Amino acid sequence: MTITYSAGSLVSARGREWVVLPESADDMLVLRPLGGSDDDIAAVFPAFEQVEPAQFVRPEPDDLGDARAAGLLRTALRIGFRSGAGPFRSLAGIAVEPRAYQLVPLLMALRHNVVRLLIADDVGIGKTIEAGLVASELLAQGEARGLAVLCSPALAEQWQDELRTKFGIDAELVLSSTVPRLERNLNLGQSLFDRYPNVIVSLDFIKSARHREDFLRHCPDLVIVDEAHTCVAADPTSAGKQSQLRYELLRRLAEDTDRHLLLVTATPHSGKVDAFRNLLGLLHPHLANTDMNLEADRVELAKHFVQRRRADIRRYLDQDTEFPSDRFFKDETYRLTPAYRALLDDAIAFASERVTDATGIGKREARIAWWSAIALLRSLVSSPRAAAQTLRTRSAAAVAATAEEADLLGRPLTHDLADDENLEGLDAAPGADAGAPQHRLAELADRAEQLEGPEHDHKLKALTKHLKALLADGYHPIVFCRYIPTAEYVAEHLTGALGRKTVVRAVTGSISPQQRLARIEELADATAEDPAARRVLVATDCLSEGVNLQHHFDAVVHYDLAWNPTRHDQREGRVDRFGQKRDEVRVITVYGNDNGIDGKVLEVLIKKHRQIRKDLGISVSVPDETATGVTDAIVEWLLMRDQQLDQLSLFEAIDRQAETLEEDWKSTVERERASRSRFAQQAIHPDEVAREVGSIRSALGAAGEVRTFVRDSLRALGADLRGGTATEGDFTAAVDGTPAGLRDAFAPYVGGLAITSGQPIPFRTTPAIARGEAALVRTDPVVGALAGYVLNGALDRQLPEHHRPARRCGVIRTSAVTTRTTLLLVRYRFHLTLPSRSGDKQLVAEDARLLAFEGSPTSATWLTTDQATALLDLTADENTAPAFAESTIERVLDNLPDLVDELERQGDALAADLRDSHLRVREQTQELRRGLKVVAQKPADVLGVYVYLPATTAPANDAATVAGGAR
Repeated sequence: MTITYSAGSLVSARGREWVVLPESADDMLVLRPLGGSDDDIAAVFPAFEQVEPAQFVRPEPDDLGDARAAGLLRTALRIGFRSGAGPFRSLAGIAVEPRAYQLVPLLMALRHNVVRLLIADDVGIGKTIEAGLVASELLAQGEARGLAVLCSPALAEQWQDELRTKFGIDAELVLSSTVPRLERNLNLGQSLFDRYPNVIVSLDFIKSARHREDFLRHCPDLVIVDEAHTCVAADPTSAGKQSQLRYELLRRLAEDTDRHLLLVTATPHSGKVDAFRNLLGLLHPHLANTDMNLEADRVELAKHFVQRRRADIRRYLDQDTEFPSDRFFKDETYRLTPAYRALLDDAIAFASERVTDATGIGKREARIAWWSAIALLRSLVSSPRAAAQTLRTRSAAAVAATAEEADLLGRPLTHDLADDENLEGLDAAPGADAGAPQHRLAELADRAEQLEGPEHDHKLKALTKHLKALLADGYHPIVFCRYIPTAEYVAEHLTGALGRKTVVRAVTGSISPQQRLARIEELADATAEDPAARRVLVATDCLSEGVNLQHHFDAVVHYDLAWNPTRHDQREGRVDRFGQKRDEVRVITVYGNDNGIDGKVLEVLIKKHRQIRKDLGISVSVPDETATGVTDAIVEWLLMRDQQLDQLSLFEAIDRQAETLEEDWKSTVERERASRSRFAQQAIHPDEVAREVGSIRSALGAAGEVRTFVRDSLRALGADLRGGTATEGDFTAAVDGTPAGLRDAFAPYVGGLAITSGQPIPFRTTPAIARGEAALVRTDPVVGALAGYVLNGALDRQLPEHHRPARRCGVIRTSAVTTRTTLLLVRYRFHLTLPSRSGDKQLVAEDARLLAFEGSPTSATWLTTDQATALLDLTADENTAPAFAESTIERVLDNLPDLVDELERQGDALAADLRDSHLRVREQTQELRRGLKVVAQKPADVLGVYVYLPATTAPANDAATVAGGAR
């Protein structure tokens, strides 16, 4: 006769115990090993393999340990859970412990049938984590079947790594370079978006109409758009071609009202109200017409929009988030050498002549000459090598057929626009050859080449001096340059000039995004072993957006001033973000006080931007047109100053542009200030977050519990711990003396060197760690490996005694109790029915609870959860004879049947609490509440039994009781 097994029941097959999963049928059982993960799921056919009902093996009376052993077993069990029973299905299985504030977007998302969110938190707060939490939860609940992340090609690999390592989501890279390989694996007529459910798509991918249409037809039902502000413009009809294509793509994706859409950006406004409205319109068309002055409109938008500063979340609930307290700015100047001064004057005269002559020919020629002049001036101020290459390179604007086309081609290469669609290719030398006499260009280029090196280039000399000071103070700086030739030139001259223990590398747009990340990691590796080693990265703005560098660098040097202050903030944001260990990030700006450009840009743009950021607490973008007006006025003054023109009117033009900038900036600041106060997410009250955080910690454990577990387990297993205390501080653990099985479990995460050489493993209190380190959070892979080893050791009596720090039984004599008190570690399994848009989803999840009672099992007086938990902190005041301890445990085990009714009642109560939690999170989605069920599977598993007996001698002092008769 065929036996039917319900979801959550235990069976025995293939020599081990399994949990039956809801996907099972009468003729095929889908099983997960008891205590195992989803990676170990197997299908078993009862007709061909022996399957029998099973019960969890009860503890053995002689498997004795103390209260510490009980705590270790409980924590090891909870850390091992990868399928939580609470409303956040994914949190038990991800490899990151979210900060409390990062749960706010997730709570917002779960209140919608179709998730449409704009996550606009400040730089460095963790928007990628927040978006990943929402995505992993929607996938885990079955609300989404696939995921597409749209981002720039430079960030694609970083997104892939974040999703895989933190959320367990394997996503294929869909880039211009990978599409041919991916398409070779397709069946006839199959879309690669059907073949690969989770993808990271380069926004360059939409350049091909064929691929764009294929993506629109087969796009997954969950889309994340990174740097979403680059996909909209104030007027899409006048925007760049790529911006138009991106906006049209997103608009068509958003038309599918069943598609989840997460827009992620730190700069939703970019100084343009209409662009912001277009962004909101992607969430819902009616939001584009939101009137920020109407309370009802603000309340409606708050359901879809979250925007917070660091100050809003630095202290949130009971949790502090460590950001650098501030950026320390220092502006360092230099003066041109006489030879460099002469070259710059001659180049300005040449450019002025070209602009004047071209103006008399026609508007097209005038615009080409204008952009060529700016290219020449910016490259000369940057470096001799950039100047020489620019002089020998044809201007990009020279091929333009009209003045408008010349502006379209010349502006991106010479101005630093905040809303540049893509930074790729913009760090190349811009080119100044627009038909000028070749001998004059060549003569200027030859002179520039002769000025290379610190003797004639005092800018390079000043940089070397300031870098030495930073390195002496222990900093690892990034030097940002505008052009590839400058970055290569600087790196070449710094190598060997900063000391033998300083390693210098350059990363520019001349190499692929993948090669850039690899070079950064190679630089980190080269300086990882020697504490005295220092690293210097010389980079262009190909690294100024999206790439996280806070683990390897802690200072920024602006070697070339950007002509838009937002670019400076982007550069600094690569290191000034969550996970930065320095409390103060240093920022040095190198500028020339006699080249006619730097001083004005610094005064009018950069310093003003810093002050606004300091006053408001965030960076505020200024419209590109306004910033460009200022820099154009400066260039015009520089080019025309030697001509017979009204110098006063030229100065007044700069002042007028600066006044316009000031007015626009003030308007943007007030708008941003109001937005931040409205959308720091008051729609989700902190009490709501606190309640869910409390539930999560109750089920999965808190950071303090993990710390105690790691320290006690490692010490019991023979590790040598140094530093830190039982409650605070980082520490290290040398594990070369621990069991081989534990070392093998650690090796994939910390490297073989720590295993074989005795090199200590650093354990950090922050979840933001470097490679080879471990974080004291339950989702860290090193902590998980330790928990797995401890749990398996507790269940395996064949291991040597010193390899088993956790035990399933214990008898503790303590003066803190006045009557016999028994603590039970119980594992519950739950069968969940979760309604979703695609139908009910059946799940099996686990939870562990501590239950305690006074007296005998037949006449038990049950304690509260807090009282039961407090028993774990008690220590023995007297030794207990082993024979007496065994007989005591034996009596409790024999009477366990008397406790079945109470254990089942506790399980039913826990199931009801879990159901209420699910309903609470879904309170605004009625159709996802109907039919929601949580049923406790019986019987529960008793993993541990620990008896506390009163000490036979009177206590030295009358300590406070911890429960009824326990104290």
